[in-house]
Amino acid sequence: MNIYDLDGKHAIVTGGARGIGKAIAELLVASRATVRIWDERAAEVSAASSEIVDITDSAAIGAALQRIPAREGPDILVNNAGYLGAAREFVAHPSDDWQRVVAVNLIGTMQVTQRVLPRMLGAGRGRIVNMASLAGKEGLATLAAYSAASAGIISFTKALGRELAGRGIFVNCVAPGPIDTDMIQDLGVAAVNAMIADSPMKRLGSTSEVAQLVAWLCSDASRFNTGAVFDMSGGRARY
Repeated sequence: MNIYDLDGKHAIVTGGARGIGKAIAELLVASRATVRIWDERAAEVSAASSEIVDITDSAAIGAALQRIPAREGPDILVNNAGYLGAAREFVAHPSDDWQRVVAVNLIGTMQVTQRVLPRMLGAGRGRIVNMASLAGKEGLATLAAYSAASAGIISFTKALGRELAGRGIFVNCVAPGPIDTDMIQDLGVAAVNAMIADSPMKRLGSTSEVAQLVAWLCSDASRFNTGAVFDMSGGRARY
């Protein structure tokens, strides 16, 4: 495992209780960052603090941020919380479910960022990494809402990256293809096997592989990347 120098940095990772978010939180801790996890459930990551925060609730986000001393940033924000929703034809997708997909993935990312950003602007520095999906670039049948929300995150990243360029705040996006998480496995064996068959590498990605890219983007090793979208698809991405 590669370790990055994040000593003295303070990070918030949303959705860090499991899957990709947990792997990110663990690597940031290993890289000596102080890590706070915001999730709908309690997280168990050694040396990281955990708080239950509903990122669809702007007031809850603001209250959680107020509990963080100003001297503790955050310097790093990883918007990882996500909700896949039901995989089905859009005409049959219940509106309350697809609206939750958009609320958690896109609106949640934007709300957390809007709350945290003034602190970064005041400090003149910051790293924001938004987690999207390959679905946002290609569009996946039976996952129309998730694809649309992911596309929104990608465009939001590009726009905000340009807006903040030159102000010491770097905004980037990671768009994984199928990664070996509960969220993907819950789609069923047939769906997972189809994803593997469509991958040039013929496998799912690992959460640790995604975490490595995120940690690099949070480090000083990444100094000329902002408003960028990084695929992690094992060669599956076509553009």
